[in-house]
Amino acid sequence: GSIADANDYAQLAELEIQGELTTRAWAKGCQVMNEGPGHVPMQLIEENMQKQIDWCHEAPFYTLGPLTTDIAPGYDHITSGIGAANIGWYGCAMLCYVTPKEHLGLPNRDDVREGVITYKIAAHAADLAKGHPAAQERDNAISKARFEFRWRDQFALGLDPARAIDFHDETLPAEGAKTAHFCSMCGPTFCSMKITADVRKYAEENGYTEKDLVEA
Repeated sequence: GSIADANDYAQLAELEIQGELTTRAWAKGCQVMNEGPGHVPMQLIEENMQKQIDWCHEAPFYTLGPLTTDIAPGYDHITSGIGAANIGWYGCAMLCYVTPKEHLGLPNRDDVREGVITYKIAAHAADLAKGHPAAQERDNAISKARFEFRWRDQFALGLDPARAIDFHDETLPAEGAKTAHFCSMCGPTFCSMKITADVRKYAEENGYTEKDLVEA
């Protein structure tokens, strides 16, 4: 498949046939999962998912992506992760991960790891969009940890703590940086979250409300 033939007659005919086979399998007491497309631009993803729901009677659907563009060999974990997040939001039951080696060669262990993490991100983004409370709670928790400069909690709540720690420690390797109220992006002077905390502290100590300071 390719972006050029997404949602064309042949692809949609295959989906219709899957719907027919689904009812026949169910009649015999067999479990069914339908396989979806691998290359679909974003504007056609919702249509494809809705037709699967209608024609396949809400049988579980799984997709390899889909890739949202064909121009990025070596980065198809990203092009497909975008599509996976979208189709997951629209109702896809299972996302089959894609590695950076897709269309190029057999993936190694690092490629598999990169693909799996990419798809965990896509699945979580879809869960957020669908309003799953647990997904929102995790985002809220890491946002609160970030605002309060609880670096170790930020790392632990992330999908890839080891990479987060490595990236942080590239520029601030000292152990004391794990409790610092800044990172190397904005530094100690221009961190918006530190400034906000300082303003709130000043307001509390001097009897001001946040509204007073905003309007001043």
